[in-house]
Amino acid sequence: MPTRFETTLTDALIERFTSSGDWKNLTLLDYLEHWSAQRPDAIVTRDPYGAHTFAELSSDADTCARALVDLGVEPGDVVGVQLPNWYEWLVIHLGAIRAGAVTNGLIPIYRDREIGYMAEKAEVSVLFVPNRFRKFDYADMVDRLRPNLPKLQHTIVLDTPGETRFTGRDGFEKWADFLNRGQQNSASDDSRSAASAIESIDWDDRRPDPNDVGLILFTSGTTGNPKGVMHTHNNVLAAALPWPDHLGLDEDSVIHMASTFGHLTGFMYGVCLPLLIGGSGVFQDVWNGEDFVRLVAEHGIQHTSGATPFLHDLLEVAKTTEHDLSSLKHFCCMGAPIPRVMVNEARTLLPDLNVFGGWGQTECGLVTMTAPGDSEDKVTSTDGRALGSMKVRVVDPLGEPVAAGVEGKIQVTGPFLFVGYLDEPEQSAEAFAGVWLDTGDLAEMDDEGFIRIAGRSKDIIIRGGENIPVAYIENVLYEHPAVSQVAVVAVPHPRLQEIACAVVTLNEGHSLSMDDVREFFDTKGVAKQYWPEALQCLDEFPRTPSGKIQKFKLREEVTAEHVS
Repeated sequence: MPTRFETTLTDALIERFTSSGDWKNLTLLDYLEHWSAQRPDAIVTRDPYGAHTFAELSSDADTCARALVDLGVEPGDVVGVQLPNWYEWLVIHLGAIRAGAVTNGLIPIYRDREIGYMAEKAEVSVLFVPNRFRKFDYADMVDRLRPNLPKLQHTIVLDTPGETRFTGRDGFEKWADFLNRGQQNSASDDSRSAASAIESIDWDDRRPDPNDVGLILFTSGTTGNPKGVMHTHNNVLAAALPWPDHLGLDEDSVIHMASTFGHLTGFMYGVCLPLLIGGSGVFQDVWNGEDFVRLVAEHGIQHTSGATPFLHDLLEVAKTTEHDLSSLKHFCCMGAPIPRVMVNEARTLLPDLNVFGGWGQTECGLVTMTAPGDSEDKVTSTDGRALGSMKVRVVDPLGEPVAAGVEGKIQVTGPFLFVGYLDEPEQSAEAFAGVWLDTGDLAEMDDEGFIRIAGRSKDIIIRGGENIPVAYIENVLYEHPAVSQVAVVAVPHPRLQEIACAVVTLNEGHSLSMDDVREFFDTKGVAKQYWPEALQCLDEFPRTPSGKIQKFKLREEVTAEHVS
């Protein structure tokens, strides 16, 4: 693994979590090889465009690995994947593991501004994108970004069914042509020679150690630019492994995922979990409640995870659907509290369904969770208690643990923790107090170990389970010529729970409308989900005696106006 992956991993940590059994010293490829031998013809994935068996996934991952090597990918190189929840996401990730590469998962809604920063930071050498998805042209975006991505050598384009097919152009390669690189049986002598050269590669030598960095995901950038969170194969799989025991999942389980694989939630419980247990994954590339209930009835989905708005949509559809939803047993809500009314409504409409929640971060996976057997009060008023071997504590400003029921900062430690921020050793060190990760969230803990998230010490808005990076959005707004000062605050929303409101003061002689803001964010290439959805222009901001903007007063004022 290249030395540029400077991590916080130590021999002591490796020994500790290996001895405890939390780290199995396996990669996801090991699990695929096991299940493709045990259950070759069993369905492992269903996406909107087809179903695939363990044997097919294993074969396709091998082809992908050979193609990556043919492109010149070396162990430790970073492969960027900005794809929807398609079968090919798994193929690329598993192929990258076999080739010794590192996967950088990139969320499909990201646009020029986010991808330009992340792909450059991660030094992505091969990037996989759709041609068009949800009316956005990704190849055009790559063309715009290419001058600032000197490490990017190859861009592979996948067609979206129903969209205009990619015809190819300089700097890009079609997915089918990429796979042809990895085919062993080629008609031409040159191709056979190339295939022979690829087959002479020592694959065992390329195979990563489970303690190598295998995944890079970027945070939401709560205090500036996003940070690249590095996970090893061991720690990220450890975060998914408690689920089978906790929820009774096994090789007969059917698991649904609509959250993007570029999020840690989607990656662990969509990409990884079905392979860990030998079960089956059913994926949606775009969430839709009506499509979901059809999939439940068609495939017998038993478990799903997603943000609270997904549960809201399911319950709305459940009121009128004729589909059989009796197979659905678990709905784990993440990213926002579960309103008690939703839990009660779920028990009425779907009596076989257990609704429960959890809390976690990109740096540590899902750390706490309620369980199907927990009381309604615990499910609706807490974020659960520690999973597996993870430990959680609440501390005061001096880092001392506080008594039960007292609010403080949440710190966590254990086998799920990331191994540092990419090329940010100082920030990696600052994130820890000894072995404890300072999460930046505030909570109180009861005497049974259940935590209640009380707020965030970081400035962030959670829109439908998606983190909206406030400082990042404010920095974009400051670039607008009409804006003098800006503060972005949360306002309540009936479905998404929170949306971003831009509160601004204007430069003399300027005006600003909501349409102006939308047009500006579009030209800046900012992901649409990050755009402010409300705007308020003030003559001046409320401030402290030292001049700091009093955001709590802005929230009160904006919320009162928004609700009225």
